[in-house]
Amino acid sequence: MKTATIVWFRRDLRLADQPALSAAAERGAVIPVYVLDDETAAHRRMGAASRWWLHHSLKALDGSLRAKGSRLILRRGRCDRVLADLAEQSGADEVHALAHYEPWWRNAEKAVARRLDLTLHEGNYLAPPASVTTGSGGLYRIYTPFWRALSERMPPHRPAPAPERIAAPEHWPDGDPLVDWGLLPTKPDWAGGMRAEWTPGEAGAQERLEDFADHAARYEQERNLPSMEGTSRLSPHLHFGEISPAACWHRVAGAGGSAGTFLGELGWRDYAQNVILQFPEYGSRNGRDGYDGLRWRGGPDADADFAAWRQGRTGYPIVDAGMRELWATGWMHNRVRMLAASFLIKHLLIDWRKGEQWFWDTLVDADYGQNAVNWQWSAGTGVDANLFSRIMAPLSQSAKFDAAGYIRRWVPELADLPDSEIHDPPHPVKGYPRPIVEHRAARERALAAYAAAR
Repeated sequence: MKTATIVWFRRDLRLADQPALSAAAERGAVIPVYVLDDETAAHRRMGAASRWWLHHSLKALDGSLRAKGSRLILRRGRCDRVLADLAEQSGADEVHALAHYEPWWRNAEKAVARRLDLTLHEGNYLAPPASVTTGSGGLYRIYTPFWRALSERMPPHRPAPAPERIAAPEHWPDGDPLVDWGLLPTKPDWAGGMRAEWTPGEAGAQERLEDFADHAARYEQERNLPSMEGTSRLSPHLHFGEISPAACWHRVAGAGGSAGTFLGELGWRDYAQNVILQFPEYGSRNGRDGYDGLRWRGGPDADADFAAWRQGRTGYPIVDAGMRELWATGWMHNRVRMLAASFLIKHLLIDWRKGEQWFWDTLVDADYGQNAVNWQWSAGTGVDANLFSRIMAPLSQSAKFDAAGYIRRWVPELADLPDSEIHDPPHPVKGYPRPIVEHRAARERALAAYAAAR
């Protein structure tokens, strides 16, 4: 009779289409484990919003496992040490896990493999990022040819169902009570908006996918309109692996209309992993060295502007609405993310890394690859990026994408203004700040900094 197999969960918190779990279940008894490893992640330990999500996702995963005759073991510490100790205690002879591409997880995988028999499976992306190569065998740096090459390999595999039953070991090892990890906020409890907005876990992910599938055909027309529910809102579920990208692909691909645009967004997830595979420090280093000389603002005035941006008090309604939505729900509409990022970088001339770190702490879908790639795209510093000299105009963008309803929801001080005024209030409004910077002056300052760096 074979000994038990450890399944090492990380950002793959599901039972369906989970190759590591399926392989382990075929061998016999399974010990599902999640290790909270802040030591290996170091300064990339999960932010507060992600930790809130993690608590509820782990609770949901444990419930799903118990329905199959199993349970989730929680341990805290360095993954290699914790898993080695668990294997010794339980007599488990193998560890199965899905491959991850963040630099700290790749280091953790190497450390675990030095101690234990580790088998890595693919399953978090449409295709293994390292497998999408150029004609000469190299990795792509630009999204368009990457997506073209990835598309030639689509569709992805058909998603596999969850195991009918998961065999338990003879003796369960001890684990930590989830509540002891302190992942939830207490004083103050700032998560009320997130509880109202999200249902973490595999069932919540499936429900969100079904809701989106009903209007996926209109994705291209609706995704840029913040006042509408035009996006999928699947990003945190995909980030935590509560649903596989293959499952999303096959559910949406036949929707017709502009569903293909959404499939391209799934491809962007793969592209971001392809980038950090080549540039592990992409979250803290410019993708283009030529921008290393760009002089970002610093000092008390810049600090005050950064605080106003974080708090949604810039005097630019669309930017403020997005930043307040982020604080309340842990999420921000994609079009508004671009506007908020561009505003910080170019209107305020504040280093993109400060914005990336703020998003890392406050987003429930804070994905290292996507967060870094998206910020560097906005800053113009990335290997595939928007030009720095292309400066988004938040006031005209707000009107263009009909954000009046969105602003009224998140900036109630402006709720009584008509559509003709709400995007750019023409007079002082009680309780709402004046713009902290004038658009034309900010644009000229940014272009001057860019010219000096060149």
